Amino acid sequence: MRVFITGASSGIGAALSRAFAARGDTLGLVARNREKLIAFTQTLPCSEKHIPYAVDVTDRDALLHAAADFESRGETDLVIASAGISIGVKTEFLEDLDVLERIYKTNVFAMASTFHGFIAPMRARGRGQFVGIGSVAGIRGLPGSEAYCSSKAAVISYLESLRNDVRPYGITVTTLSPGFVETPLTAKNPYKMPFLLEPDAFARIAVQAIDAKVSYKTIPWQMGVLAKLMRILPNGLFDTCVAHRKQKPRDKDLHPN
Repeated sequence: MRVFITGASSGIGAALSRAFAARGDTLGLVARNREKLIAFTQTLPCSEKHIPYAVDVTDRDALLHAAADFESRGETDLVIASAGISIGVKTEFLEDLDVLERIYKTNVFAMASTFHGFIAPMRARGRGQFVGIGSVAGIRGLPGSEAYCSSKAAVISYLESLRNDVRPYGITVTTLSPGFVETPLTAKNPYKMPFLLEPDAFARIAVQAIDAKVSYKTIPWQMGVLAKLMRILPNGLFDTCVAHRKQKPRDKDLHPN
């Protein structure tokens, strides 16, 4: 199988890359940092057959060029849009508006660009699969996470719409909504993270869901139960529950200078 993965050199993307490489699949690996990406690629089984693309996913032209190059080398079976960033944002601070825009460009717009590059060839052959990484954080808006929560809510709805648009072409769409996974995105979270998973544990469950071509999967299942409870909580009760919750660090907290 030939698999194209963004956000491939760290976190969930790296774990999924390891899982598919271990099965003998051929990978197209996309990440921003060239040195880190090449070093990661060399750790994978049969590293010589995997193709690293040092591309910022917010650079649409470069991303589409990488997609076209990978497709030109053989039919792509699976595309996984895993690139994402998570930073605290509050609309009251002017400087946070730029951060909000950056999060949407990475988490939402780049996902659409990633899939766009493969729709035409997959439609022509009548098969293919897209996988997008949502989040349980997209179920309800949490204080201090205005950009991340809303971007993941957008991802979940986007993937549902996309699923129905490309289904007539023989293309399936799978939404994976992680709870807490031990990655650079969660490393600086100041709050408790129940049911925290290591990336490779997440990947094992995710690969099973991808192989089964499920439309939506929350990982782990315990967070799926929690997400359903969060969804039905009345606003007043939900607001009370999160009122004193610690908040995700903002960009100025992560980079004070």
